[in-house]
Amino acid sequence: MSETSSGPGPSTAQVGVIIVAGGAGQRLGRGIPKAQVHVAGRSILHHSLRGVLDAGVATEICVVVPAGDTALRQAIADVTIDVPVRLVDGGATRPDSVAAGLAALSPATALVLVHDAARALTPPEVFRRVVAALQSGADAVIPVIPVVDTIKTVQDALVTGTPPRDTLRAVQTPQGFTVEALRRAHQDPGAGVTDDAMLMERLGIPVHVVEGADAAFKITTAQDLQLAEILTRTPTETV
Repeated sequence: MSETSSGPGPSTAQVGVIIVAGGAGQRLGRGIPKAQVHVAGRSILHHSLRGVLDAGVATEICVVVPAGDTALRQAIADVTIDVPVRLVDGGATRPDSVAAGLAALSPATALVLVHDAARALTPPEVFRRVVAALQSGADAVIPVIPVVDTIKTVQDALVTGTPPRDTLRAVQTPQGFTVEALRRAHQDPGAGVTDDAMLMERLGIPVHVVEGADAAFKITTAQDLQLAEILTRTPTETV
């Protein structure tokens, strides 16, 4: 998979990162918002924020949390942060939450990464690859990994087709955009939006891809949480 290059771009542009941490976490079954759940003694949000900071690409960070949540605010306070961080109340839907984050970015920020807190173990190099593609001139960039399973389309309990696997990719975050393009896309997001790249597709803006990482999986189920625990063990703890 090759990274995109669309000509000269804003190589020194300021980069904002929006961390969306408003998920309810119902499938985890812990009875608390997903980003509050601990992995190796730290909240999922803590790990996600640490990953953004380790990447070294952000000039500012906006964390979108459920309105009235104090635990996540404390989790952020426990992280040593050397860039400006803003806390924003999330909305009723994911597009609403991303829009709230966008509105909180400083006017000087030209590039933005939208990152799901639940992808807490995303390696720093994934953030850097997305930013590099934006700096090369792309308006929209997403990290992806190949699909290893055969995928079927199904309707009314019947298989209706089998798309070629070599054309399929699983999409991860952070997804990167120019601030101008993402704000334009959020003016009328419509229904059924599962990621911000969909909004770009609707506007006809080319969405480029870069290599993602297996470690950037989304912590959704109890099994995912167990895997995250294993991956965050120190070498001396690994069996």
